[in-house]
Formats: sequence, C-alpha cells, structure tokens
Amino acid sequence: MPGAGVMKKTQADTKGKNLLVRVGIYSLCVNLFLVAIKFALSIITSSLALRADAFHSLVDVFASIALMLGLKISHRKSKAFPYGLYKVENLVSIIIALLLFLAAYEIVNEAVISEHAAISSEAWVLSGVASLVLIPLFFGYWELKQGRRYNSPSLIADGTQFRADILGSSIVFIDLLGQNFGIPLDGIASIIIAVFIVYAAWSLLKNGMRVLLDASVNNEILHKIRTIIQDEPSVQMLKSLTGRNSGRFIFIEATIAVRVNSLEKAHQLSEHIEQSVRKNVPNIDRLLIHCEPEIKGFLRYVIPLDDRDGSISEHFGQALYFMLVDIDNNEKKIMRQEIVANPYRSEEKARGIKVAKFLLGFKPDVVMARELLAEKGPGYAFSDAGIKTLQIETSSLSDLLNQLILAKNIENFIGPDSRT
Repeated sequence: MPGAGVMKKTQADTKGKNLLVRVGIYSLCVNLFLVAIKFALSIITSSLALRADAFHSLVDVFASIALMLGLKISHRKSKAFPYGLYKVENLVSIIIALLLFLAAYEIVNEAVISEHAAISSEAWVLSGVASLVLIPLFFGYWELKQGRRYNSPSLIADGTQFRADILGSSIVFIDLLGQNFGIPLDGIASIIIAVFIVYAAWSLLKNGMRVLLDASVNNEILHKIRTIIQDEPSVQMLKSLTGRNSGRFIFIEATIAVRVNSLEKAHQLSEHIEQSVRKNVPNIDRLLIHCEPEIKGFLRYVIPLDDRDGSISEHFGQALYFMLVDIDNNEKKIMRQEIVANPYRSEEKARGIKVAKFLLGFKPDVVMARELLAEKGPGYAFSDAGIKTLQIETSSLSDLLNQLILAKNIENFIGPDSRT
C-alpha cells in the first residue's frame, strides 16, 4: 500500500516525540529532587558552596521547563509557520547555554570570591554529597544517548547541563573535604570546573546559533547525500547541493542534470532518489530535487570487445572488454578512450543484467552491440536510465569510430529496433 510507509513514518515520529517529552519530564523531576536535597544539606552544614550549587540546580529546573516547552512547541505547524517550529529546540539550547554561563559565574563567585566560614562536615554529609554526583552522572549519560539517538539539540544541551552539575557537585565535595582537613582546595578546583562549564556552554551556543542562522549541515551528511545522488545512473551531474538544520531535522535542496526525456520519468527519478536518501540519512524533513535537462558537450559510447586490438564482440554479456569512448559533439573528435575488463563474463545467471549495472556506473549515453539489446534485460536496464541502445553490424572498432566521428547526429545510427 502506498500509504503504509507514510503511516509507519508518522507513527515513528509520534513515538519519538512522546519519548522526548517524557525525557523532559524526567529531567525536571531529577532537577527538583537535586535542588531539594542540596538546599536541605546546605541548611544542615551552613555551607555557602553547597547553597550555591543548590542555586545552580535551581537554574537547571528552569532549563528543564524551557526544554519541555521547546519539545512541545517545536512540532507545531501553522499557516504562519509552514516549516514548523523546529528551531525552538535550538533556541532552548541557546537559553541553556546562557544559563550555563551564569552557573559558571556562580561557582567562581561562591567558591573563590566569597569568604567561607570554617565548617566541619560529618561523614554522612560527605557521603550524601558524593552520592549526588552519581544521579546526574547516570541520568545525564542516558539523556545524551537519547538526544543523539533522536538528534535532539535540546536533549543534548540538557544532558550536557547535567554533566556540568556533576562538576558542580564535585567542587562542593572537594570544598567540604578540604575544609575538614584545613586545606582550602576550592579556589583552584572551582576555576577548572568553571572553564569546563564555559567550554560546554560555548559549544551549545555556537551550535544553536549556526542553526538559527541557517548554516549548512555538516560535511559528513552532505557527502553521504552527494554520493547517493551521484550513484544514480540517470543523474548525469549534481549541479548543486545545499542543506540546513532546523532543530533535529534536516532540509535538503539539490539540482541535478538528468538524461530522462519526460516529466513522468523525472518524477519517478526524484522519488527514487528521495527514498534512497531518507533510507540512509535520518531526520530528513524535506528533500527538494530540481531536475534540469542534461546539456553535454560530448557523448559517451560503450562498445563490447573480444580483445584489446579492436574486434567488436558478437555477444554483449560475454565480451572480454568494453571500450568507453567520449566524442565531442561540436568538433567531432575523440576526447577520451578507456578499456575496462568485463568482471561478469563468466557468470552463469543474470550475466547481462549484472554487466548492464556495471556499465551504468560509467554513465554512458549510448551502448552499442552487434546483438539486439532492446527486448532483453540489459536493454530494459539501459532504457530505464535514459540510455540509448544501438545494434550495429561492423566488427571493426576503427571503422565504427570513424562512422561516429563523421556522423552529424547519433539518430542517424538508430534503427527501428533500437530502444531509447
């Protein structure tokens, strides 16, 4: 059924969206728990550093609320926003980045600038603070994993925020432990932690701003899409390829030169390319392919040979070699010649089809053979790719090349049995 694939995709998108919202709720609950525990311990110990870290986690609570709003709003589409509100997620990641900068300032201010009263923490308090490191450690790891799985910038940002919380709790533990032994270690440690937090915040801010400013998707994704399009036999040239991120989704536009000569075939080609790209590249929201007619200054001919001396083979699939010849359309001269070995001549089954697929990789314009290919498997394969097939009588390569150079138009060679 044509709609089955669309239905499965919709169900998968809905499932992914619901999971992301649940992760946002879990993040809020974890942050509320951390705030409550840290404030309680700060009251018991009178520790300014612990109270500062509690305020740091309170900032995380607001970040989690912003995360949930971003995940909820980003999927909505309307007449005013026909491309969706996916970038809300990137806006949320920028907000979290700014909150990280604020958290770094708090840590430096509370652990370095402010004066600390001498305190002595009991063993159970130190154990409690140490255990607080484990909660953001495991939850942050899990949230980052989910964010990368669904390519969600806001979840990745929030997971990074939890990593920063690990550093904050660590400095509190070092501060309390050091004061128990009369060693003030919090100054140096807080500066190191603040540097890590600022670095994480800068990465989030930079990535979020790139998306908001419609910067290109990364080179790895563009290269993968470029390879998929260029491997399509009917695509003669990939003229342009651009892409941008919007939230976790990707928008791609490509302009290709094709050899197909009908709108129906061009539409089928575009659909086939789109299916291939979506299969290999996740989170594609829109893929626009513009097909333009092929304009070439030369034609590439394929001729089966029995040997390298120029004897044209009587059997297409059993030929030892294939000659690839590029002939300039205007100056009527040979631009390039290449002989390639037939890797499938010894195959017993589907030899002709395998040879045809092998030759499609060289993107020929005309395939010539002494046997008729039009009503056979190879002929259909070439026809689907918009490649002409031509039955010839001569067995001499040199004679054939002379005829091609002297011919005013390839149509002069095409007989009633040829297939285009």
